[in-house]
Amino acid sequence: MEVRLGEDIVILDAGTGLRCLGQSLLKEFPTQPLNLTLLMSHTHWDHIQGLPFFAPIYDARCRLRVLGGEGAREGLLAALTGQMESPYFPVPFSKLPSNIEIEELKEFNFAIGHTLVRAHRANHPGFCVGYRLLSPDGLICFFPDTEPRTGGDDREMIEFIRDADVLILDSQYDQAEYAAHHGWGHGCVEDSVALALSAGVKKLVLFHHDPSHDDQKIDEFVRHARQLVAQQKGKLKVFAAREGMVLTIGGTAGE
Repeated sequence: MEVRLGEDIVILDAGTGLRCLGQSLLKEFPTQPLNLTLLMSHTHWDHIQGLPFFAPIYDARCRLRVLGGEGAREGLLAALTGQMESPYFPVPFSKLPSNIEIEELKEFNFAIGHTLVRAHRANHPGFCVGYRLLSPDGLICFFPDTEPRTGGDDREMIEFIRDADVLILDSQYDQAEYAAHHGWGHGCVEDSVALALSAGVKKLVLFHHDPSHDDQKIDEFVRHARQLVAQQKGKLKVFAAREGMVLTIGGTAGE
């Protein structure tokens, strides 16, 4: 996920999509310095494995600040750089020409330029957080991996995402699938819609698609989610995340 907030470029997590993003950024900024901030939700493999393939880190013009939770047994630095050691990768982190700063979150409230950022613990195995980015343009919330709290007590979560312009939320399962995956740290479409409606969210983006689901299944999720909103006479707009999607706060989903 890439978020443009005025002049600030914020990246949310470092999965395999980071490869295409890196190529796009270098094409857009062929000569200018690149100042980027990467917010990590956690260090599970599917959220970090794009970093070694992120082209800007091989360019001396790039300054990348990485922020995330301690999470890993030996810390955030070891989790991110260890995957670039032999025998896993040919270029060690220490040989990169870019300026990379990796910092573990000491505070859950901080700023990136004119954007106020808050982190909140997610209900996912290990140390995992979601983020709330409040800028002059609007409010974006990002929870890629989280499961509803046991007993349905999500009051803290509801207040954290209250009135978000865009909520990007783990919606991996349908209700039947979720019944067989309690405790795995992922949510379902029905709960995502209920949460977004309770919090007065404007746009909900279904995220963290199950690898066994095809496009038809994801389309069914969207139709079902929109039906749930209509039944509640809500104004919530629902989309499924897809590669290349662009969402403009106040606008609609586009290519």
